[in-house]
Amino acid sequence: MSYPDIESHGVIGNLRTTALVCSDGTVNFFCFPRFDSPSVFLSLLDDERGGHFSIRPADGAPMRSRQRYLPETNVLVTRYMGDAGMVEVTDYMPVGDDGPRSALVRRVRCVRGQADFRVRCEPRFDYARADSQATLNATGDIATFTVDGEGGPMRLRSTVPMTLDDHAVCVSLSLKAGDDVGFVLECVKEQPSGDDLNAFLHSSFEQTVKFWERWSQKSVYKGRWREVVQRSALALKLLTSARHGAIIGAATFGLPEQIGGERNWDYRYCWIRDAAFTVYALMRLGYTEEADHFIEWTKGRADEENTEHQPQVLYAVDGAAIDTEIELTHLAGYRDSRPVRIGNAAAHQLQLDVVGELVDAMYLADKHGEAPSIDIWTRLAGRIDWLCEHWDQPEDGIWEMRGERRDFLSGRLMSWVALDRALRMSRRYARPAPVVRWVETRDAIASQILDEFWHEGKQAFVQYRGSDRLDAVVLLMPMVKFISSSDPRWQSTLDAVGRELAVDGLVARYVTVNEGGAENLDGLQGQEGSFTACSFWYVECLARAGRVDEARLYFDKLLTYANHLGLYAEEIGLGGEHLGNFPQALTHLALISAAYALDRAIDGRKPSW
Repeated sequence: MSYPDIESHGVIGNLRTTALVCSDGTVNFFCFPRFDSPSVFLSLLDDERGGHFSIRPADGAPMRSRQRYLPETNVLVTRYMGDAGMVEVTDYMPVGDDGPRSALVRRVRCVRGQADFRVRCEPRFDYARADSQATLNATGDIATFTVDGEGGPMRLRSTVPMTLDDHAVCVSLSLKAGDDVGFVLECVKEQPSGDDLNAFLHSSFEQTVKFWERWSQKSVYKGRWREVVQRSALALKLLTSARHGAIIGAATFGLPEQIGGERNWDYRYCWIRDAAFTVYALMRLGYTEEADHFIEWTKGRADEENTEHQPQVLYAVDGAAIDTEIELTHLAGYRDSRPVRIGNAAAHQLQLDVVGELVDAMYLADKHGEAPSIDIWTRLAGRIDWLCEHWDQPEDGIWEMRGERRDFLSGRLMSWVALDRALRMSRRYARPAPVVRWVETRDAIASQILDEFWHEGKQAFVQYRGSDRLDAVVLLMPMVKFISSSDPRWQSTLDAVGRELAVDGLVARYVTVNEGGAENLDGLQGQEGSFTACSFWYVECLARAGRVDEARLYFDKLLTYANHLGLYAEEIGLGGEHLGNFPQALTHLALISAAYALDRAIDGRKPSW
């Protein structure tokens, strides 16, 4: 089996779902109609069973390909160049002022000369578990794809006749300069059947380009890295649900953190963990509407939760609970990386940091917008009371360990954040709160971190109580205002991170392999790559600590690890390859925050909150 590199993809979307488009012109990952819906194309995880939608030069045609986004948009152009001619494939999902439309549009245009191309559309519904069939209308320009002989869930409209090939449809194109062919894959039930295809291709393209251009122009970032920061913002927008306001962790599931290994997770959900990072990054760029929409989503989760039970870690896009994690044993996996999982068992873990991230997001929103309502405050206060009772216990940690529960620094640190922010809000609005209890608990947590998580030998704060291990989560300590960036303990901790977890600016979350080959701390086999979000956190911490030259060098180096479109997967492997799900929201959030902090440091300004 042959699989493209993870980093060889662009991503398009309509604020409901996304699709990955490889640099060879293949849509090989597409879930529909929502981010967390079953797949339509999944050849990225099984190139025989998964299904795909390819537009490629005919067999034997020597052509080079390049991909670029149209400036300030999420409209993707794949350009093929050969001795005989040049062809462009433009991919997008329509979205405009009237909202998204459930369609995937592919346009093929011969710019110069001539070329022969082959088009093949072969859906495999329900994670390639359903038996699908294809039929054509009398003129061959509409293909309907059905499941088990029932009503067709999708159809493909074309400006040229298509032919059947078993359960796929194909087109052979002999193109000359000026030829323009269009395809629209859409949901049968949602789309009108009588609209003119050529008119739709023209209008949807114009509307989609204008939508993204207008959105990009709202950014207030004027710093040194506007292009890469804006591309990160555009990637985050693609991972946002227009209807619900949730931002998913990544566009994909099943892409491995180690090739051939078992670290293959489903990231098409919304993590409360990312809440504060999301609000902070969006507000810094001036995208207050998206920040407000996301805060409304998080408030909904706070309002729904039973404060007498542990907080939920992640949710479906619409706020529903996540089902049990399932292994798709019929799929081969990306380069034999199995198991392929959907759902995520981390939803049922105990992660004490979640409360801190939720309250911090509310606090940031409170500073820049509307304060939480009385009902939301009552819920939050109930959650803080729960935390006062439960903070000092073993948990699964921010990295969702699947090994033994421990007293992780992440849970203690973010529990402190929860109490600190709650106390600030209660004072600001004179909200009712058991202030004495909250202050005592906050100070007890701080004392435990300072006394029991400090390792004299390492001269650093460690991953869990009683450990001598480091964890990149320590980089959050000055970012959440637990410790000053100039404090000697923090300075020595930052040095320790540089020695033990960082290699040329690439930072690992933690050491996954024990000395002597013992079982891994996280309960999983193998090891992962450098974590790109933590690498950007490291840059921000260096900038905040006044080590500006070092921070700028590593930031510029990190930018060279982006793919050809400025996108990042979750991790970077030993050879610089991308690993894990793609593109990852947390990485792009961390990039934005690092760029902002570095700009301030270079300009000699103090770090902002």
